[in-house]
Amino acid sequence: MNPVPLTPEQLYQHCPLDWLQVQAEEVEVAKESRPLGQERALDALEFALDMSGNGYNLYVAGSVGLGKHALVNRRIADWAKRQDQAADLCYIHNFDAEHKPHALVLPAGTARQLKRDTEDLLEHLLTAVPDIFRSDEYRARRDELKQQLEDREEQAFADLVERARDLGIGLVRTPSGYTIGPLVDGEFITPKEFAELPEAEQQRLKENIEKVNVDLKETLAHVLRWHEKLAKDLKRLNREYLHLTLDERIDWLRRRYQNLEQVQAFIENIKRGVIENADDFRAAGEQGQKEGVAPRKLIRVREFNRFRVNILVDNGDVDGAPVIYEDNPTYTNLLGRVEHESQMGTLITNFKLIKGGALHRANGGCLVLDAHRVLMTPFAWETLKRALRSRELKIQPLEMQMGLLSTITLEPEPIPLNVNVVLIGDRWLYYLLKAHDPEAKPLFKVYADFAEDIARERDNVATFARSILGLVQRERLRPLVEEALARIVEQAARLAGDAHKLSLHGERLADLVREADYWCRREGCQQIEKSHVQKAIEQREYRQRQWQERMQESITRNILMIDTAGEQVAQINGLSVIQLGDMTFGRPSRITATARLGSGKMVDIERESELGGPLHSKGVMILSAFLANRYTPSQPFSLSASLVFEQSYGPIDGDSASLAELCALLSAIAKVPLRQSIAVTGSVNQLGMVQAVGGVNEKIEGFFDICEARGLSGEQGVIIPAANIQHLMLKEEVVQAAREKKFSVFAVATVDEAIALLTGLAAGVVDEQGGYPEDSFNGRVQKRLGEFEETRSHLLEQEMKDATGEGGASPPATGADDDSPGRDRY
Repeated sequence: MNPVPLTPEQLYQHCPLDWLQVQAEEVEVAKESRPLGQERALDALEFALDMSGNGYNLYVAGSVGLGKHALVNRRIADWAKRQDQAADLCYIHNFDAEHKPHALVLPAGTARQLKRDTEDLLEHLLTAVPDIFRSDEYRARRDELKQQLEDREEQAFADLVERARDLGIGLVRTPSGYTIGPLVDGEFITPKEFAELPEAEQQRLKENIEKVNVDLKETLAHVLRWHEKLAKDLKRLNREYLHLTLDERIDWLRRRYQNLEQVQAFIENIKRGVIENADDFRAAGEQGQKEGVAPRKLIRVREFNRFRVNILVDNGDVDGAPVIYEDNPTYTNLLGRVEHESQMGTLITNFKLIKGGALHRANGGCLVLDAHRVLMTPFAWETLKRALRSRELKIQPLEMQMGLLSTITLEPEPIPLNVNVVLIGDRWLYYLLKAHDPEAKPLFKVYADFAEDIARERDNVATFARSILGLVQRERLRPLVEEALARIVEQAARLAGDAHKLSLHGERLADLVREADYWCRREGCQQIEKSHVQKAIEQREYRQRQWQERMQESITRNILMIDTAGEQVAQINGLSVIQLGDMTFGRPSRITATARLGSGKMVDIERESELGGPLHSKGVMILSAFLANRYTPSQPFSLSASLVFEQSYGPIDGDSASLAELCALLSAIAKVPLRQSIAVTGSVNQLGMVQAVGGVNEKIEGFFDICEARGLSGEQGVIIPAANIQHLMLKEEVVQAAREKKFSVFAVATVDEAIALLTGLAAGVVDEQGGYPEDSFNGRVQKRLGEFEETRSHLLEQEMKDATGEGGASPPATGADDDSPGRDRY
């Protein structure tokens, strides 16, 4: 019995309007409820966030358009508000090792306070220090110390001059040093006069000059020590006066940060550094006062950087834990960097030039990354893993990581890391990581898989409708009438490719609502009607279907040869799906087969030409197994056959054409023509059962468009697997044509049902001996294959006789190059 065409109700599942009864308060509740169908993914997300640390980072998987980013960010933001504020991160100068800056981890808001306090201190010192050193009291005490030294120095030289005069030696201080010489009557004598003196007198004066010279050296040594003491006394005096203005401020800072040991140590270093570098404050302050430069600007001079604070992360204004999304996860954007500045042609750096990365900003909270971007950016994936594995942030130039850095740079102290990392990407990327990177598993232990669709049940449809109405309210679109809302639900089922499912690709459906609102506005309507939704659907397809129309035009002009009427032997219309970007459409293809006497070899021309993919090749191999099992289970399979997609110029894959290929092959064997007005799609197994395929709606519509362009005759139609009935959500024009009996859709469960439709012959039922009725289609196939076997056996027997009649030669050896039946058998 031939299958009957499917009814219009089977071709399109309408949405009952009573499923859409939604109250206004329910729409408000829907805004706060869990997103439809994503309970599994949200549970995984909440688990990962609450299990912070120890590798419980999260990979979120799902296709584009599910709203993963928006939903994940919203849920993480809710989680972050319930967490404690994250710490501030700073770097300060290391007074003991300048190239190794210290890291400060401070309570939220403390960093900016510390920075403001230290800069206020510096600003105060740049004003107060010069004032101190200009005060009358300080100058009087300083001058007194200097005067004491001068008096002592003068007295020492006066005593020395007196002692020298008693020895007859004169000592005079000059701008260039000291002059020592003999005296006669209190006056220096000339060298000539000295030479005229008696020898004994000359000798005495020389000895006295040497004594005075030794005494002078001793006196100068004493003076040098007195100057050193004066310097110490002046320094002590400076410290004494500095303490008058510094101690009060420092004590106040100590009390302000009494519970932070690291800050206490920093304050002590500031105090010590200010005292040791008081002259810098004095000179800068005086210069600033002369030039009218405000102290606030002076503290930014490089000499004072050591007393300042470099804030990497300030969480003072963050409510709860930080949530960071880094859309450009380069090495430096993740880990931070050490910048340099040019000074007189030389690159220099200091701790103020350390800049934090996304991991610093997210420390204590959550970092969201796009998995594909992380993996495609050089060094980013390894950098992320190293940070998570060591649980610390160590800023190093990339050149140092690669061993290419030869200049001196900073080595900042590592900062402890406590962050939840969420990677968002495709499923295949997650499984590749698991398979090829052993470090991915212990670092990303939680997997959140976003659902693509949900069951089209009453409660789910109501929830889905609430979400659509919530979108309308949020974006202030025109209200939807029930029929328009039902059409959106039906389109969601169409996008899911299943009449009993609803697609969760919310962005595409949201765009549909927005576009329907646009056409409503264009027509000056106050409510979005069903016609506006349909218009939006059709216009979206129209914008993208130029290539589809070009291909259909090639068929209607017989450039691509597709018959939609008549009968042909070994020729059938198969259906395939082409996807170009967001556009998916069906395309009929002519499939032809040949059958002849042979050794059971099935030639897949697509595979031989390297155009057929592995799934297509598998389908062809199944055909060979089906033929041998059904028709010649107890004898050799004496058939050589070939299959090809005519006028195909690109790769072909998938097994959805295997039913059409089998029908064409059986037609070639039985020499029974097939109806060209019916196209076929479906996969077949070794037992002749027809299996479901994908894209069934697009395939049917692709053949319908060709038939409609040539004129619907009422004989045209499509054969699909019975398992695909539940997936049908066909366009209204196809359903209307079926209602008017101008186009038919048949569902089959076996090859025999398809053959009966295509040939008009009964398939035939096998008897106990394994035979089929001679007038049935299967009987004709079996008879033809039997004839092939008889012919092959006869040829083989004749070849053996010819061989023995020529001198008793042995039969040909196995593996000869000849492709005759007799040789293949061996």
